[in-house]
Amino acid sequence: MSSDDLDTLEGVDGISRNPHYNAFVSVTTEILAGYDAALDTLDDDTVNRSPRPGTVNTAFGLVTHVHGMAHYWGGAFIGGEDIPRDRDAEFRASGTVADARRLVDEVRGRLPDWARIALTEGIRNREATGTSRRDIAEVTPEWVLEHILHELAQHLGHLEVCRDVVGVDA
Repeated sequence: MSSDDLDTLEGVDGISRNPHYNAFVSVTTEILAGYDAALDTLDDDTVNRSPRPGTVNTAFGLVTHVHGMAHYWGGAFIGGEDIPRDRDAEFRASGTVADARRLVDEVRGRLPDWARIALTEGIRNREATGTSRRDIAEVTPEWVLEHILHELAQHLGHLEVCRDVVGVDA
């Protein structure tokens, strides 16, 4: 997110002065840079190669899952957007490195606004479908942001291991 974007958000509701918001944007920016670095080492073949034949955790599948996860928690649950999700299909997805980059870039572009909504308005749609969690009726907006961070970081680790195992020199 650029400083112009932060100025625009600050003009709307002063969110850029919120330390939780700033920490969330800073850490997600750092994590998503890790996705970029991992994708830099892959090509259109290796991004779709499973580290262990018969498994579903290709790099592309992981990136697609992270995109779906972020759009569920940020877009549908927090933002109230109508975003259908097929979680199982996320792991079976395939595409090019350019496609994977577009997914990461879309998440990068949307997360700051979803964080703003979470911290200024709260949760817009607790009825959103697309998660296997059973405790969503009780979660707070802050919990959702921390959960997004957890998932992004966890799957970055998976992506880096996947990249290493498919034989690409990092």
